[in-house]
Amino acid sequence: MHPKKSPLQAMALYSAILSQLVGSVLIGAFTGMWLDRQSGTAPLFLIICLFAGITTGVWAMLKTVQKFESGDK
Repeated sequence: MHPKKSPLQAMALYSAILSQLVGSVLIGAFTGMWLDRQSGTAPLFLIICLFAGITTGVWAMLKTVQKFESGDK
């Protein structure tokens, strides 16, 4: 059984998850738009980089939750 976590720890976890998901999706979207402008292939790179950003965000979120649940600092 896990020891009780404080509400501040839960808020920190939610903030980390939100920033990882939003940040990686935004970076993917802006990178894709930039690559499309450079190569004239709209919306090819936007879609590719957006999916890469979503995948990266979900992976980082899972790692963060796993670390939180294990109790590591």
